[in-house]
Amino acid sequence: MKRIKNSGTGLGLVPSALSQLPWRMLVLVLAIGGFGLVVLFSAAGGSINPWALRQGIRFLVFVAAAVVISRIRLSVWQQGALPAYAVIVVLLLLVELLGAVRGGSQRWLDVGIIRLQPSELMKPAIVLALARFYDLLPPSEIRRFGAIWPALALIGVPAALVMLQPDLGTALMITAGGLTVMFLAGLPLRLFIGGALAFVVIVPVAFNFLLHDYQRKRVLIFLDPESDPLGAGYHISQSKIAIGSGGIFGKGFLQGTQSHLDYLPEGHTDFVFATMAEEWGLIGGVLLILAFLLVIRWGVNVGVRSNSRFARLAAAGLATTIFFYVAINLMMVMGLAPVVGIPLPLVSYGGSAQMTVLLSLGILMSIDRGNRDQQCW
Repeated sequence: MKRIKNSGTGLGLVPSALSQLPWRMLVLVLAIGGFGLVVLFSAAGGSINPWALRQGIRFLVFVAAAVVISRIRLSVWQQGALPAYAVIVVLLLLVELLGAVRGGSQRWLDVGIIRLQPSELMKPAIVLALARFYDLLPPSEIRRFGAIWPALALIGVPAALVMLQPDLGTALMITAGGLTVMFLAGLPLRLFIGGALAFVVIVPVAFNFLLHDYQRKRVLIFLDPESDPLGAGYHISQSKIAIGSGGIFGKGFLQGTQSHLDYLPEGHTDFVFATMAEEWGLIGGVLLILAFLLVIRWGVNVGVRSNSRFARLAAAGLATTIFFYVAINLMMVMGLAPVVGIPLPLVSYGGSAQMTVLLSLGILMSIDRGNRDQQCW
């Protein structure tokens, strides 16, 4: 039977490369990023410098890069997943040997015009690598030990290297993304229950012997932020004040006091949600969270519609990675989790998280395009 491929040119006025893009999702992403620029503009006291202008330029560059990435065939991601993982592990090793130190952490490589943070690239890379591993694994082997230890090694090596930097938040993100793919691959539930019980046992040991002093202090402050309200607990206390003072409708654009009077530390980065909530209130916060959830739901649906095992696992894992970004940051600024330095993607100032999320969305669009191309045949 002869197969006829749909040209996908839409009305003929728009190039097929553009008409095939998931514009509803892209509009949501542009809205989130645009709103983030408004918040950064306000956090700087009504100025595009020093944050909004730079953030806007980076945002447009990364969105354009995501659109370009969406044109890459799914087979490229499939074949390149494990080699890319290996390259990033090498980069993490180079960070330990040659990395630049900033803020007491050694996380960056100076590569001329940019400062690269390999640990950020590992967040989507671990998802793709594990998706490829389980794609290659015969279904009959999924409940055997050979389906477990290689995956744990793939997760453990980069997570350990990132912990040495030290960067607890990123190590947790890498681990969570990897475990999510393992769960979705169909490993027995008893393994995760046993792992959770083992984690409970290991926590006291890790707390006393593996965490740095400042990390232990963050955990203790999370449990009782009022014990040091002017010291280590200052971030959480001021964040709660900012969010609560916004009420339902907020104080109004440029009317926030916590950030403008410098009561709220890191109000343009990790605690940008508190800055936003003070001025835009509960309504603004709920709408922002809803926009993120719609983007994440789109990513999950891309996985549901996928025909190949690799595409299903990769799409679901990448969507979950974005979810972890949002959920951990919101829990952190609301005092529901320790402060681990996870920014709110597309809103917080900085290029690392923005790059990771838009790279993940670019790969998701690539998978989505592959799904539609298969349906057209």
